Amino acid sequence: MSELSHSLYNDFPQYRERIQQLKHSNEEFARMAAEYHRIDHSIRGLETRGVPTSNDSFEQMKRRRVQLKDALFQMLQ
Repeated sequence: MSELSHSLYNDFPQYRERIQQLKHSNEEFARMAAEYHRIDHSIRGLETRGVPTSNDSFEQMKRRRVQLKDALFQMLQ
């Protein structure tokens, strides 16, 4: 269980300005970043409330977060 935020700004501080730029100029990036944020927020909420997190739905959320993060990182580079 991790209460650490995996926000794009925390995970990629060197791309802070680029993240802001792409959120405003690239619809696909903005959509994916918003989905990433929603999923990360949900995961952290479940973890901090002590909800059992060993089910398939939770694992799917975590996998989707990783997929989005990888795609967003590619767009940042």
